[in-house]
Parts: sequence; structure tokens; C-alpha cells
Amino acid sequence: MYYVAIATALVGVVGIVIGLLLGVAGEKFKVEEDEREIAVEEILPGNNCGGCGYAGCSAMAKAIVAGEAPINGCPSCSQEIVTKISEILGVDAVATVKKAAFVRCAGTCDKAEVKFNYYGIDDCQSAMAAPGDGYKSCAWGCLGLGTCVKVCPFDAIHIVNGVAVVDRDKCAACGKCVAACPKHVIEIMPYDTKYKVACSSHDKGKTVRSVCAAGCIGCGVCVKQCEAGAVALTDNLASIDPEKCTGCGKCAEKCPVHVIV
Repeated sequence: MYYVAIATALVGVVGIVIGLLLGVAGEKFKVEEDEREIAVEEILPGNNCGGCGYAGCSAMAKAIVAGEAPINGCPSCSQEIVTKISEILGVDAVATVKKAAFVRCAGTCDKAEVKFNYYGIDDCQSAMAAPGDGYKSCAWGCLGLGTCVKVCPFDAIHIVNGVAVVDRDKCAACGKCVAACPKHVIEIMPYDTKYKVACSSHDKGKTVRSVCAAGCIGCGVCVKQCEAGAVALTDNLASIDPEKCTGCGKCAEKCPVHVIV
């Protein structure tokens, strides 16, 4: 029992010494945390989606306070949050533009032709290994196998009738779906964009008509109808400048294939 008591006492003394040393080391080498970082992180959405380009909200808060990231750099932040951040940092508030993803394809099952029936893995990247970059006749269209759905942390995108559709109210514009889409048909744009071209094909009109009933045929009617000069035709595909668009709707009204939405 004598030796047991000695051993117990020795272990206790060693534990106390180590604890004291750790306490001293902790005080000596502790990193002072800026209270502003804590305050900014607390009001950030907490999604940790990476849409800002940083590993998470904590890293983003640190970058904002350090001046390495703009105070409106978080794509999920509302104007109210950006204003609060500016107040914490004592800087002028800046405007933020709410954005959302948009799928530039309207080639649903009833409108898009297929080259063959695909029975592989429900994944667009996997389907791209098939001959011709997928089973759809249009080489530019959404494959509709849900790779974008799987990577979305906000449940904001779903497959409807063979094409990905974004719920703009849920979307935080993190860009993960954009990066995951092998066909590059998803784009981040201002939430209040009035009119958009739901097509990504750069093929000539005759080719487009042969594979999809909802594809831009590059006719240029929309360009002629737009009095604001917001519509342009580049490489057989129409595009709309949201900053110039007045929302008159003439382009959509006259589009023969109804691809402007």
C-alpha cells in the first residue's frame, strides 16, 4: 500500500505540474481574437456554403474584418445584414444585389429529342461518358440527372420534366450548381432579372429545330424588337443584358420558339 500511495501522489503531482505548464503556455501563446470578427460571424447566414470563395462563414468574417473581402462579399447576405456589418466595422454601407441561379435550358422531356435511352448512374458527369456527351440530341442542353441537385446545400434546385429548375427564393447563389454542371447551362444572375434566354445552344437554327422545340434558333427577331438595345445575338444565341433591359417584354412576345422567359 505504501508504494501505491507513493505512485498515486507522484501521478497527482505530475498532473498538477503539467496543468500549470499548460495554463501558463495557454496564456503566453493565446491568439487575441478580434471582437469584430465574432460579431460579423454571428450575423452571417451560417450556411458555410463557400459561395464567397472562403472555407466558411468564420473565414469570411475574418477576411471582411481584415479588409481582404468586401462587406457585401457573401452572396447569401441581405441588404440588412450588409448594413449591420458596415456598422460593426464603422464603414459606409454598400449596396448588395440579391442573386440566384438560372438554368439556361428549356429542353424538357416533351420538347427535347434523345439519341438513346440512358440507363446508367443518375449523374450528369457519368452520363457525359456516353457517346456524344450524353443521351440528349442537343449537345448543349441540361441532362436532367440531378448532379446540381446533389450539390445544392439549400434544396433550391430540382429536376422537373427532365430539366433542372431553380427555386429562386431558396437559392443563395453559392455557385455550387454552376461548378458541378458539366454542360455549363447554369448561371448566377441578379434575382430581379426581368427576362432571360432559356437556352445555351450555339448551333444554327436548322440544327436546333431538329433536336429541340424550345431552343433559340438565332433568328434575331428579339434583337430587332428591343428598343433599349438590351438583346444581342452572338454565335447563334440570343442574350439579354439585365442592366439595359426595361422589362417591356417585346422580345419574349415575338420570340417564335418562346425561349425567352
